[in-house]
Amino acid sequence: MAKVLITGGTGLVGSRLIPLLKSKGHEVVVLSRSKDASKPYPIFEWDYKKEYIESGAFNGVEAVIHLAGAGVADKRWTAERKEEIYNSRTKTSFLLYNTLKNIDNKVKTFISASAIGYYGLDTGTTNLKETAPVGHDFLAHVVDAWETSTSKVTDLDIRLVQLRIGVVFSKEGGALVELLKPPVAAPLGNGKQYMSWIHIDDLCKMFLYALENDQMVGTYNAVGPKPATNREVTEAAAKAFDKKYVPIPVPGLALKVVLGEMAKMVVGGNRVSSEKIMEAGFEYDHPKLEPALKHLKSM
Repeated sequence: MAKVLITGGTGLVGSRLIPLLKSKGHEVVVLSRSKDASKPYPIFEWDYKKEYIESGAFNGVEAVIHLAGAGVADKRWTAERKEEIYNSRTKTSFLLYNTLKNIDNKVKTFISASAIGYYGLDTGTTNLKETAPVGHDFLAHVVDAWETSTSKVTDLDIRLVQLRIGVVFSKEGGALVELLKPPVAAPLGNGKQYMSWIHIDDLCKMFLYALENDQMVGTYNAVGPKPATNREVTEAAAKAFDKKYVPIPVPGLALKVVLGEMAKMVVGGNRVSSEKIMEAGFEYDHPKLEPALKHLKSM
């Protein structure tokens, strides 16, 4: 069993991943901007803007799981917010690298969150593997820089795994909650755009799998095996959560008025391949859309 340091531990993924890691016998410590005595794990403070990590954070740590990053869909994309989205990923990665470079440590594995935004906000029906080229929009630029910054740890002879996370389905937040928030559920844009979704428990299981399997190295798409269109997802989610569904799409122009530049995230889409992670031996607990949604409702 490993001692694992996690950044972004209080976020949607981290808050679900930590109990899983502990249930498997791993010891967990967390980097956070503030202490919280109520949490069932040690917390060490850090501040990437001050280039500060509390002393002792890496004592005995054998693996790092790097989830930190400002929420992409939490606020409108002002110039200031874009800077925060970028810096909260790249500067935290550089801070971790520089700290590990300059202290004695036992870290042998570094697993970093990434995102399928790497490929661009709208790639149509093309089945995207990890070798597909980087996109040209804001989020693609962010993810490319994010992966470049985390790649620095390989200079320290540390095994690196980068998981390009798709659309995470959870009852606690994220895309599924937003889809079901309006009084009635309806497709967004033309509804034909693909959503490469993944159940949050399968995503957390992927992080655990990457931690425990030394043969995993490099970049993997962290998506489910069955992408679906926005229309298919919305209709299935409405049915699973007893929500009224209206097949009339919400126009892209209306979404742009409400969301600004962020609207490109919901009117665009990606069809992303899970072939590589499956070839690495990963097995899904929730591969199919409707059963996955029913499971989430029952949680």
